[in-house]
Amino acid sequence: MIPSNESVLKISELILLATEKRLLKKAVFSKPLDSTLQKVVLSQKLISGKEALQAESFHKDNKVTHKNLFLDELSKEKLAAFLCDFKQINLITAKGDCELRSSSSGKITLLGDKKLEKALIGAAEASAPIQTNDREKSRILSGSEPFLRLLGVSDEKGRVFDKKQSKFKQINRFLEIIRDCEDKLPRDSIRICDLCCGKSYLSFAAYHYFANVKKMKVSMTGIDLKPDVIKDCSGIARTLGFDGLEFLCMDINDYIPDERPSLVISLHACDVATDIVLCKAAEWNTDVILSTPCCHHELNHSINCPELEFIARHSMLRQKLCDAATDALRLLRLESQGYNTCTIELIDPNETPKNVMLRAIKNKKFDLSSKEAKQSLEKYLAAKTFLCQGADLSKLHF
Repeated sequence: MIPSNESVLKISELILLATEKRLLKKAVFSKPLDSTLQKVVLSQKLISGKEALQAESFHKDNKVTHKNLFLDELSKEKLAAFLCDFKQINLITAKGDCELRSSSSGKITLLGDKKLEKALIGAAEASAPIQTNDREKSRILSGSEPFLRLLGVSDEKGRVFDKKQSKFKQINRFLEIIRDCEDKLPRDSIRICDLCCGKSYLSFAAYHYFANVKKMKVSMTGIDLKPDVIKDCSGIARTLGFDGLEFLCMDINDYIPDERPSLVISLHACDVATDIVLCKAAEWNTDVILSTPCCHHELNHSINCPELEFIARHSMLRQKLCDAATDALRLLRLESQGYNTCTIELIDPNETPKNVMLRAIKNKKFDLSSKEAKQSLEKYLAAKTFLCQGADLSKLHF
């Protein structure tokens, strides 16, 4: 066990100071002495009205457990005793970070503590409210919904599996985004398409929300190229009695809806598939488009911009540049087609880096022959030309 020396006490003191100022983002305890553990993440929570540090323990058998350390009972000595079971501690705050390391010989090194302590002492208390576990109660889904059990997200008692917690949060967040757009959608019956639906978590969630929560008549189609996935999803829909939900195995390029969809959704359609989804939805004059892109390879392969070479010559930065530029170009194109657009964080980036939702809402007063439409299109084409100088723009999807 690591001895409770001055360094361990100091980082314990800094954790409590950051907590007191409400500036703690998280503290990560890694390299545990307990061989069954992977790591523990400490965060500030409000639990039943009491301030606490919640320790979230990630076990090697994929289970996650929680322990609450209430602040009114916690001293730096008690916290230090808890820290002694880990060889590395990373404290991350809104005012800076510090790190404690323990070598195999038992030598303990604390880095960045003095700078962080000075910053925390001089900082005002954060005004943002403390995260509370009670917020879970406001989620649209509880975990007990039959479709979640059949999709392997929760068990028969409605408990969400530890491995599926991030997926459960993602589904709930997606429904919250839909709820925010409800005033732009029909009220009695709705036509929905999920393009590149994959395992169709969002298809089932959207259908459940409109059919069972909102009590609307729903006609929904999920489309994907994988026959095994489509077969499984079709079977689940039949088992659930979701009569208005169908799944088709086909190329989305070939799909023609029987009626204009009011809502088109797509989760993680790969590379140019996202562009095809957005083009299709815009052609159909869809009221609301919700799309979360996956990879962004096309611009990475096509970019030719001397003015941005200082970024593009670094592979990692080049990819980040192309990710952001591709999505920005997609939004510009949708704006030229009469949509009001924005980007939304779908889920915490700590859960997945593919967390950007592109939202487009049809502006029914937009005149496609207007000067505004022409200017939007010119802006889109100018940006595309700037990024891909000398390329045949007609062959690029974004």
